Amino acid sequence: MHSPLIPKRFAGLPGTAACLAGALICFPCCAEPLPLWEAGAGVATLKLPDYRGSDQTTSYILPIPYLVYRGEFLKADRNGVRTMLFANDTVEVNFSVNGTLPVNSKDNAARRGMPDLKPTVELGANVSVNLWKSAAQDMKLDFRAPMRTAITVESSPRQIGWLFSPSLNLDVRNPAGFSGWNLGILAAPLFNSRKYNAHFYSVSSTEAATGRPAYVATGGYSGTQITMALSRRFARHWVGGFLRYDTLAGAVFADSPLVRQRSAMSAGVAVTWMFGESSTLVNVNE
Repeated sequence: MHSPLIPKRFAGLPGTAACLAGALICFPCCAEPLPLWEAGAGVATLKLPDYRGSDQTTSYILPIPYLVYRGEFLKADRNGVRTMLFANDTVEVNFSVNGTLPVNSKDNAARRGMPDLKPTVELGANVSVNLWKSAAQDMKLDFRAPMRTAITVESSPRQIGWLFSPSLNLDVRNPAGFSGWNLGILAAPLFNSRKYNAHFYSVSSTEAATGRPAYVATGGYSGTQITMALSRRFARHWVGGFLRYDTLAGAVFADSPLVRQRSAMSAGVAVTWMFGESSTLVNVNE
């Protein structure tokens, strides 16, 4: 099932479904017959920082699409829009998509006078390895290792570097006896290339200003994110929410003048209604 919380900042990106993969990660661990495709719509409310390290946040209330496709090779679900390259009971390799938000610099005090940050789309491969499953098949622990390249979404797209975020992902079905609910916890250190960090955190000599000295960002460790998500699917609708803690402690760009806050919380809740589904059922581990 696709995680339908899609921030306004991601609207229009090719990887819309994938943008929330790190936010709503919970899913049941047992195979069950589900429709080949589902379609619907809903509404979400979100509170997010302008960018990692920003001390300004934006709240959104917005309509959201809900689309799931559970094909053998092409999938659109909670883990994004992706093509299955290889899969067995333990290892899965797929092509996936993610993205980041645009920032209007005139609305952000730290970046005022600097060029706007264009939205980006991130393309790459992800390897997922199952490390453990409970005997009852209601809990599982996976190791995931996505590596992507980021490209700006504009009239003349630019490649702005690479990202690597190995993570541990724990999924629990029916947590604490709450039947039908699914809990997910994901912890991921982030590693970015110099070019990627420079795009977000470097300040050139011509962009320097009072309180914003010139700064050259380097590549390497770029902080850690911990996400908790809770969701439940009902007969004709789905509800879910997430809470994410993001820390830049120890990040190679933590001293950038564009970093105004080294830790932040993001949160969101959503409800969607399904208005159509396939009569064809497929067995999937969702």
